[in-house]
Amino acid sequence: MATIEECRSALDTLSDNMAGANGDVRGAAALDRSLSCRVTDLDITFVGRLQDGRIVVQDTVEGPPPEKAEIRLAMTGDDLVAMVEGELHFAKAWGSGRVRLEAGLRDLMRLRKLL
Repeated sequence: MATIEECRSALDTLSDNMAGANGDVRGAAALDRSLSCRVTDLDITFVGRLQDGRIVVQDTVEGPPPEKAEIRLAMTGDDLVAMVEGELHFAKAWGSGRVRLEAGLRDLMRLRKLL
């Protein structure tokens, strides 16, 4: 099972990857939205913002997020690490229910370019 530190590191790596992206991926990541990433098996939530093409983690809280973020992710720590390392494809994990992504319709349409 992935640790809190490994999950935080994976989010930092994902943020770096998004910041270095070009074209459609860069455009899709260039939202300014509140963001939460719930790691279900560790019962923690990383809370922050998707801002300027980066994920900015502002806090780590126990349990579910204290407020409903505009973009919400939920998955196990192992799945988060596997996706960032390229071992698990996001679309496949999302389609099978291993990863939950909730957002407004307009945001979902933009974020699909990241898939």
